[in-house]
Amino acid sequence: MESPIALITERVRSRVRREGIDLGDDGSLAARYVRDEVRRYSERALGGSAPLLVDERAVAAEVVATLTGYGALQPFLDDPEIEEIWINAPDRIFVARAGVSERVPLALDAAEVRRLVERMLHPTGRRVDLSSPFVDASLPDGSRIHVVIPDITSRHWSVNIRKFQKSIRGLDRLVELGSITGHAADFLRLAVLAGLNILVSGATQSGKTTLLGALLNEVPEAERIVTVEETFELDLDAPDTVALQCRQPSLEGTGEVTLRRLIKESLRMRPDRLVVGEVREAEALDLLIALNSGLPGMCSIHANSAADALVKLSTLPLLAGRNIDSGFVVPTVAGSIDLVVHCELERGGRRRIAEIVAPTGSVIGATVPSTELFRSVDGVLVPTGGLPARGAKFARHGVDPRLLLEAAR
Repeated sequence: MESPIALITERVRSRVRREGIDLGDDGSLAARYVRDEVRRYSERALGGSAPLLVDERAVAAEVVATLTGYGALQPFLDDPEIEEIWINAPDRIFVARAGVSERVPLALDAAEVRRLVERMLHPTGRRVDLSSPFVDASLPDGSRIHVVIPDITSRHWSVNIRKFQKSIRGLDRLVELGSITGHAADFLRLAVLAGLNILVSGATQSGKTTLLGALLNEVPEAERIVTVEETFELDLDAPDTVALQCRQPSLEGTGEVTLRRLIKESLRMRPDRLVVGEVREAEALDLLIALNSGLPGMCSIHANSAADALVKLSTLPLLAGRNIDSGFVVPTVAGSIDLVVHCELERGGRRRIAEIVAPTGSVIGATVPSTELFRSVDGVLVPTGGLPARGAKFARHGVDPRLLLEAAR
């Protein structure tokens, strides 16, 4: 026997088809249609022709979510405490709260998972099929969805939804959350004001994008910011901002827009500050060339430490071609990157800034040495007494980081 929710949902869909309207454009209309059908169903149930509804409001909310939202996943998407949702199989669904994962008592079926994914991807114009078994896209609220399908996965569709967090708009909020100390936040604020090139490093889910967004919200309003990402994740309040994202190739294999292409195009858009959401491959070369031309910028990178981040950034550009060698790349990294801020995710789920280092600008062998400015001591970020080796950018903007770093000790 068909469930009450499925029956009410189908009746609303039938009415929508008859009247030729789109409930996705009007949430209040969807709620009214659903209330009408719930009332009709309850009247029939009182006559004994259908099972009674225990909670009419809950049923109505679930039907509305199915019709206009993302069905059974909508309550998790609406829950502000949940950071990420992932589906390993229709009956194995997990969420993360404050960095800690837990399995939720929810079971879908394979067809429902496919319908939810198709609904999420529809506004983006992106697709997932046998010819393109991976997809990475942004939902309307800024959350990111990543999907992998068989035969890349062994049996079931794998779905990850990383929710967009709107609560962190600047470094002060990170101080409130205990992710960074006030003195370290003040130093980073000075670094942003002075136009330093900042590399944010860390593992997956360590808070790199959140920190990058917080830093960007400290940029002076007069500056024009151009952001370049695989999929939109950064959200800025700055009045003069242009956000660019990559595009997958069409079914014919044409129309792809890569990060490398976007970085080159962004330089024609008069940026005062260039931001690359994350460097993973050969686009690191284009970023370094842009930063080496005097354009202030920021980016993030996966790494286990600040030192590893500099090593990785010195290696990725070599993927751009055989004519690129470390003799060019390593000195360019040393001369272009002013600060590395490393993020960590602790076992209990707490995200924090673990270290801040400043490359000296020199090269020793094939490595880029740096001065440690802040380090973690018993989980607390403290100044080391070290000072940035290069102070020209600070001086040009009339700020002296030595006063702040010495006062923090």
